[in-house]
Amino acid sequence: MKPVIISEIDHVAHIKLHRPDMRNSFNAEMIYELTNVFEKLELRDDLRAVTLSGEGKVFCAGADLNWMKSMVGFSYGENLKDAEALYQMFSAQKKLNLPLIALVHGAAYGGALGLIANCDYVIAEDGTSFCFSEVKLGISPAVISSFVLGKASPLVRHYMLSGGVFNAQKAKELFLVDEIAGKEQAHHQLQSIIHQYKECGPLAVKKTKQLLKNIAEEGSPIKDLTTQLIAELRTSPEGQEGLKSFLEKRKPFWRL
Repeated sequence: MKPVIISEIDHVAHIKLHRPDMRNSFNAEMIYELTNVFEKLELRDDLRAVTLSGEGKVFCAGADLNWMKSMVGFSYGENLKDAEALYQMFSAQKKLNLPLIALVHGAAYGGALGLIANCDYVIAEDGTSFCFSEVKLGISPAVISSFVLGKASPLVRHYMLSGGVFNAQKAKELFLVDEIAGKEQAHHQLQSIIHQYKECGPLAVKKTKQLLKNIAEEGSPIKDLTTQLIAELRTSPEGQEGLKSFLEKRKPFWRL
Protein backbone atom coordinates (compact mmCIF):
# COMPACT_ATOMS: atom_id res chain seq x y z
CA MET A 1 0.00 0.00 0.00
CA LYS A 2 1.38 3.38 -1.01
CA PRO A 3 1.66 5.84 1.91
CA VAL A 4 0.64 8.74 -0.32
CA ILE A 5 -1.96 8.73 -3.09
CA ILE A 6 -2.17 11.40 -5.80
CA SER A 7 -5.15 12.07 -8.04
CA GLU A 8 -5.86 14.90 -10.48
CA ILE A 9 -9.19 16.41 -11.47
CA ASP A 10 -9.72 19.58 -13.51
CA HIS A 11 -6.19 20.96 -13.07
CA VAL A 12 -6.14 20.28 -9.32
CA ALA A 13 -3.84 17.73 -7.68
CA HIS A 14 -5.20 15.96 -4.62
CA ILE A 15 -2.65 14.55 -2.15
CA LYS A 16 -4.01 12.02 0.33
CA LEU A 17 -2.03 10.61 3.25
CA HIS A 18 -2.80 6.90 2.96
CA ARG A 19 -1.79 4.92 6.03
CA PRO A 20 -5.23 4.74 7.66
CA ASP A 21 -4.38 1.65 9.72
CA MET A 22 -1.50 3.65 11.27
CA ARG A 23 -3.51 6.88 11.58
CA ASN A 24 -1.52 8.33 8.65
CA SER A 25 1.54 8.63 10.87
CA PHE A 26 4.92 9.60 9.42
CA ASN A 27 7.60 7.05 8.67
CA ALA A 28 10.67 7.24 6.44
CA GLU A 29 8.75 5.99 3.40
CA MET A 30 5.95 8.54 3.74
CA ILE A 31 8.44 11.37 4.25
CA TYR A 32 10.32 10.33 1.10
CA GLU A 33 7.10 10.04 -0.92
CA LEU A 34 5.76 13.42 0.19
CA THR A 35 9.06 15.11 -0.59
CA ASN A 36 8.99 13.57 -4.04
CA VAL A 37 5.39 14.63 -4.62
CA PHE A 38 5.95 18.25 -3.58
CA GLU A 39 9.07 18.55 -5.74
CA LYS A 40 7.32 17.10 -8.80
CA LEU A 41 4.21 19.26 -8.42
CA GLU A 42 6.37 22.38 -8.31
CA LEU A 43 7.48 21.59 -11.88
CA ARG A 44 3.92 21.44 -13.22
CA ASP A 45 2.62 24.39 -15.22
CA ASP A 46 -0.82 22.92 -15.88
CA LEU A 47 -2.04 22.78 -12.28
CA ARG A 48 -4.03 25.51 -10.53
CA ALA A 49 -4.14 24.24 -6.94
CA VAL A 50 -3.21 21.35 -4.65
CA THR A 51 -5.21 19.84 -1.80
CA LEU A 52 -3.92 17.82 1.16
CA SER A 53 -6.05 15.44 3.24
CA GLY A 54 -5.85 12.17 5.14
CA GLU A 55 -7.55 8.80 4.62
CA GLY A 56 -9.43 7.21 7.51
CA LYS A 57 -10.35 8.53 10.94
CA VAL A 58 -7.67 11.21 11.32
CA PHE A 59 -5.62 13.60 9.20
CA CYS A 60 -2.26 12.59 10.71
CA ALA A 61 -1.24 11.36 14.17
CA GLY A 62 2.38 12.48 13.96
CA ALA A 63 5.29 10.03 14.05
CA ASP A 64 4.84 6.30 13.47
CA LEU A 65 5.57 4.28 16.64
CA ASN A 66 7.83 1.78 14.85
CA TRP A 67 9.74 4.65 13.25
CA MET A 68 10.15 6.22 16.68
CA LYS A 69 11.39 2.92 18.13
CA SER A 70 14.12 2.78 15.51
CA MET A 71 15.25 6.30 16.49
CA VAL A 72 16.02 5.09 20.01
CA GLY A 73 18.87 2.98 18.65
CA PHE A 74 20.10 5.61 16.19
CA SER A 75 23.41 7.39 16.71
CA TYR A 76 23.53 11.20 16.72
CA GLY A 77 24.59 11.14 13.06
CA GLU A 78 21.75 8.81 12.08
CA ASN A 79 19.21 10.93 13.95
CA LEU A 80 20.58 14.06 12.28
CA LYS A 81 20.21 12.50 8.83
CA ASP A 82 16.68 11.41 9.70
CA ALA A 83 15.72 14.90 10.91
CA GLU A 84 17.23 16.49 7.80
CA ALA A 85 15.04 14.28 5.60
CA LEU A 86 11.97 15.48 7.52
CA TYR A 87 13.07 19.11 7.18
CA GLN A 88 13.59 18.61 3.44
CA MET A 89 9.99 17.39 3.15
CA PHE A 90 8.59 20.50 4.85
CA SER A 91 10.94 22.71 2.85
CA ALA A 92 9.78 21.13 -0.44
CA GLN A 93 6.19 21.72 0.63
CA LYS A 94 6.86 25.36 1.47
CA LYS A 95 8.63 25.93 -1.87
CA LEU A 96 5.53 24.81 -3.77
CA ASN A 97 4.27 27.89 -5.60
CA LEU A 98 0.77 26.52 -6.15
CA PRO A 99 -2.07 27.32 -3.73
CA LEU A 100 -2.16 24.52 -1.15
CA ILE A 101 -5.38 23.79 0.74
CA ALA A 102 -5.58 21.36 3.66
CA LEU A 103 -8.73 19.53 4.73
CA VAL A 104 -8.09 18.38 8.30
CA HIS A 105 -10.22 15.99 10.34
CA GLY A 106 -10.04 13.83 13.44
CA ALA A 107 -6.61 14.73 14.76
CA ALA A 108 -3.44 16.55 13.73
CA TYR A 109 -0.53 15.81 16.04
CA GLY A 110 3.20 16.48 15.96
CA GLY A 111 4.58 16.83 12.46
CA ALA A 112 1.06 17.12 11.04
CA LEU A 113 1.06 20.69 12.34
CA GLY A 114 4.09 21.40 10.17
CA LEU A 115 2.13 20.26 7.11
CA ILE A 116 -0.79 22.46 8.12
CA ALA A 117 1.39 25.51 8.75
CA ASN A 118 2.77 25.34 5.20
CA CYS A 119 -0.70 25.44 3.63
CA ASP A 120 -2.30 28.59 2.27
CA TYR A 121 -5.78 27.72 3.51
CA VAL A 122 -6.77 25.19 6.16
CA ILE A 123 -10.29 23.86 6.67
CA ALA A 124 -10.77 21.85 9.86
CA GLU A 125 -13.78 19.68 10.54
CA ASP A 126 -15.67 20.14 13.81
CA GLY A 127 -14.21 17.98 16.56
CA THR A 128 -10.65 17.91 15.21
CA SER A 129 -7.99 17.93 17.94
CA PHE A 130 -4.48 19.35 17.65
CA CYS A 131 -1.32 18.79 19.68
CA PHE A 132 2.41 19.49 19.63
CA SER A 133 2.97 16.12 21.27
CA GLU A 134 6.77 16.02 21.01
CA VAL A 135 7.56 17.50 24.44
CA LYS A 136 5.42 14.81 26.09
CA LEU A 137 7.94 12.33 24.67
CA GLY A 138 10.93 14.24 25.96
CA ILE A 139 11.84 15.66 22.57
CA SER A 140 11.01 18.90 20.76
CA PRO A 141 8.91 20.13 17.82
CA ALA A 142 12.24 21.41 16.52
CA VAL A 143 11.98 20.56 12.82
CA ILE A 144 8.51 22.05 12.41
CA SER A 145 9.10 25.06 14.66
CA SER A 146 10.25 27.53 12.00
CA PHE A 147 7.38 26.56 9.69
CA VAL A 148 4.78 26.83 12.47
CA LEU A 149 6.08 30.14 13.84
CA GLY A 150 6.11 31.54 10.30
CA LYS A 151 2.31 31.29 10.24
CA ALA A 152 0.89 30.96 13.74
CA SER A 153 0.28 33.53 16.45
CA PRO A 154 3.04 33.85 19.08
CA LEU A 155 0.45 32.42 21.50
CA VAL A 156 1.16 29.00 19.97
CA ARG A 157 4.35 28.90 22.04
CA HIS A 158 2.38 27.75 25.11
CA TYR A 159 1.13 24.67 23.28
CA MET A 160 4.56 23.89 21.82
CA LEU A 161 6.02 24.02 25.34
CA SER A 162 3.22 22.21 27.17
CA GLY A 163 2.12 19.58 24.66
CA GLY A 164 -1.47 20.44 25.53
CA VAL A 165 -4.30 19.31 23.28
CA PHE A 166 -6.42 22.08 21.74
CA ASN A 167 -9.53 22.13 19.59
CA ALA A 168 -10.29 23.54 16.15
CA GLN A 169 -11.55 26.84 17.54
CA LYS A 170 -8.29 27.39 19.41
CA ALA A 171 -6.35 26.36 16.28
CA LYS A 172 -8.24 29.05 14.39
CA GLU A 173 -7.44 31.62 17.08
CA LEU A 174 -3.78 30.63 16.73
CA PHE A 175 -4.00 31.16 12.92
CA LEU A 176 -3.22 27.50 12.22
CA VAL A 177 -6.74 26.99 10.84
CA ASP A 178 -8.68 29.36 8.58
CA GLU A 179 -12.14 27.84 8.75
CA ILE A 180 -14.12 25.30 10.79
CA ALA A 181 -16.97 23.33 9.24
CA GLY A 182 -19.03 20.16 9.51
CA LYS A 183 -17.95 17.21 7.36
CA GLU A 184 -20.23 17.87 4.39
CA GLN A 185 -19.80 21.62 4.59
CA ALA A 186 -16.01 21.24 4.75
CA HIS A 187 -15.91 19.37 1.44
CA HIS A 188 -18.25 21.91 -0.14
CA GLN A 189 -16.09 24.77 1.11
CA LEU A 190 -12.97 23.08 -0.25
CA GLN A 191 -14.49 23.19 -3.73
CA SER A 192 -15.42 26.84 -3.21
CA ILE A 193 -11.84 27.76 -2.29
CA ILE A 194 -10.49 25.85 -5.30
CA HIS A 195 -12.91 27.77 -7.53
CA GLN A 196 -11.66 31.07 -6.12
CA TYR A 197 -8.08 30.19 -7.08
CA LYS A 198 -9.21 29.10 -10.56
CA GLU A 199 -10.78 32.52 -11.09
CA CYS A 200 -7.32 34.09 -10.86
CA GLY A 201 -4.46 34.24 -13.33
CA PRO A 202 -2.30 31.15 -12.72
CA LEU A 203 1.01 32.96 -13.24
CA ALA A 204 -0.13 35.83 -11.03
CA VAL A 205 -1.04 33.40 -8.23
CA LYS A 206 2.31 31.60 -8.45
CA LYS A 207 4.30 34.82 -8.53
CA THR A 208 2.31 36.28 -5.64
CA LYS A 209 2.88 33.20 -3.50
CA GLN A 210 6.58 33.36 -4.28
CA LEU A 211 6.58 37.07 -3.40
CA LEU A 212 4.89 36.48 -0.04
CA LYS A 213 7.54 33.92 0.87
CA ASN A 214 10.38 36.21 -0.19
CA ILE A 215 9.00 39.15 1.80
CA ALA A 216 8.82 36.97 4.90
CA GLU A 217 12.54 36.22 4.66
CA GLU A 218 14.65 38.57 6.75
CA GLY A 219 16.64 41.09 4.74
CA SER A 220 14.71 40.65 1.50
CA PRO A 221 15.00 43.65 -0.85
CA ILE A 222 11.29 44.54 -0.59
CA LYS A 223 11.28 47.51 -2.97
CA ASP A 224 13.00 45.59 -5.76
CA LEU A 225 10.90 42.46 -5.22
CA THR A 226 7.58 44.28 -5.35
CA THR A 227 8.21 46.86 -8.07
CA GLN A 228 9.96 44.42 -10.40
CA LEU A 229 7.24 41.81 -9.97
CA ILE A 230 4.33 44.12 -10.77
CA ALA A 231 6.19 45.46 -13.82
CA GLU A 232 6.89 41.90 -14.96
CA LEU A 233 3.27 40.80 -14.55
CA ARG A 234 1.74 43.89 -16.15
CA THR A 235 3.73 43.29 -19.31
CA SER A 236 3.30 39.50 -19.38
CA PRO A 237 0.76 37.86 -21.76
CA GLU A 238 -1.36 36.91 -18.76
CA GLY A 239 -1.27 40.41 -17.30
CA GLN A 240 -2.12 41.97 -20.64
CA GLU A 241 -5.03 39.56 -21.08
CA GLY A 242 -6.30 40.27 -17.57
CA LEU A 243 -6.26 44.03 -18.01
CA LYS A 244 -7.74 43.91 -21.52
CA SER A 245 -10.51 41.45 -20.58
CA PHE A 246 -11.49 43.66 -17.64
CA LEU A 247 -11.65 46.76 -19.83
CA GLU A 248 -13.51 44.85 -22.55
CA LYS A 249 -15.92 43.33 -19.98
CA ARG A 250 -15.22 39.71 -20.94
CA LYS A 251 -13.77 36.68 -19.20
CA PRO A 252 -9.98 36.18 -19.38
CA PHE A 253 -8.72 33.00 -21.04
CA TRP A 254 -7.75 31.32 -17.77
CA ARG A 255 -11.29 31.14 -16.37
CA LEU A 256 -12.04 27.43 -16.37
